[in-house]
Amino acid sequence: MKLLLSNDDGVMAAGIDFLNVELMQEFDTTVIAPDQERSSCGHGITLGDPIRVKEIKKDIYQCSGYPADCILVGIGNILLENKPDLVVSGINHGANLGQDRYYSGTIAAAREAAFRGVPSIAVSLATKNLKDIQHFETAAKFVRKIISKGILKHIPQDCLININVPNLPEGKIVGVKLASSGFQQYSEEVIERTDARGRNYYWVGGTYQGSKDIPGSDCNIVNEGHISVELQNLTGDGIKDLSSLEEFLNDL
Repeated sequence: MKLLLSNDDGVMAAGIDFLNVELMQEFDTTVIAPDQERSSCGHGITLGDPIRVKEIKKDIYQCSGYPADCILVGIGNILLENKPDLVVSGINHGANLGQDRYYSGTIAAAREAAFRGVPSIAVSLATKNLKDIQHFETAAKFVRKIISKGILKHIPQDCLININVPNLPEGKIVGVKLASSGFQQYSEEVIERTDARGRNYYWVGGTYQGSKDIPGSDCNIVNEGHISVELQNLTGDGIKDLSSLEEFLNDL
């Protein structure tokens, strides 16, 4: 199986390295990821400037554009004659839960693949503090397991799967649950400051204040120690039947 890997933390990020090292043991992997961190860039693409891509190691490319650009270049050029069977975006350094998915470059890469007719998975590690030990291995092994067991057959057309893994050792994961979208809460502060020349500038982004208590939501599920798996539909029509995916997850 041919896999295309990307992220929004940059080609040198630990998460995508853990993911690639794990998946390349079983699959044919190519990495195309931004040459710098592009976190919270949303679904931006580069239209007014050229996109420059450089192979820095065998089958590992850095791209000057956004995560969605990486997928566009990968499917539309670099892998044009060897189209990937699946795109995996991550492992993101931090959760992509609730409405945060609209800001996420990680999910944007998966979404762009789905737009192009390629099944896709976004995977994030729900770290709460960057000083904590980050258990990327837990997420990487889970992704390899579900691909090996055939999750590709349970991703409908025009859909992607968004996975959030608690930052725990593999043995402390409670289980896996199918999720709906929750809601993250922030203080929404916009801080105004003055630079050395007397000009005003702003810092956007308040402090995290937890999530709304919504049973069955991705936020609740991860907080309970489960891996959250959410099927997202790109058309907005809703997903009528989740039984196939739910049965697959129950059998893991």
